[in-house]
Amino acid sequence: MRLTLTGYLSLDGVSQSPGSPDEDSSDGFTRGGWLMPYLDEDFFQMAGSWFDEADACLFGARTYAGFSSFWPLSDPDDPFAGKMNSMPKYVASQSLRHADWAHTTILSGDVVAQVAELKRQPGRELQIHGSARLAQSLLGAGLIDMIRLMIAPLVVGSGRRLFPDGAARTGLRLVSNGTTAAGLTVHTYESAELPDYGTYRTAE
Repeated sequence: MRLTLTGYLSLDGVSQSPGSPDEDSSDGFTRGGWLMPYLDEDFFQMAGSWFDEADACLFGARTYAGFSSFWPLSDPDDPFAGKMNSMPKYVASQSLRHADWAHTTILSGDVVAQVAELKRQPGRELQIHGSARLAQSLLGAGLIDMIRLMIAPLVVGSGRRLFPDGAARTGLRLVSNGTTAAGLTVHTYESAELPDYGTYRTAE
């Protein structure tokens, strides 16, 4: 399977708590829900087409807690909810001992090695949604094959970033980009060789 990451960012790179004010208030964050005004029909069509490619999902513990409290209670006739509830799901956690959401496997110990083993299984995409801390560790290990970024046209001003200072140096190749009617810019990247650096020189 290809390991893909879908991330939601502000213009200043914040990825924390895009969906609601109480999604993730760690470190005193009070500006959650900043993505919601930009979710329009274009967004849902695009997100749905991406999710159609998923054969399994991988979550960090915090994102898993939010998803597992919502999707099992959703309308079972909703095709998105039906697929989310029935597909294999993996949660990376060193403290979680039991997962009530059906078809969930807990990954503990050497999560990077276990994710590498999951990628060797047959299938299309193993998808990460959000889960910034988990994504950072897997990027650093060179395991993420594709990144889909939706960037909202606002500056949040504080909060955890998907690519913080000290993040692993990563090369990417732009595959596609676009915009939604509500103003999200959408960029899809594939992993590539590490970037080179150069020096600007004026013409003599």
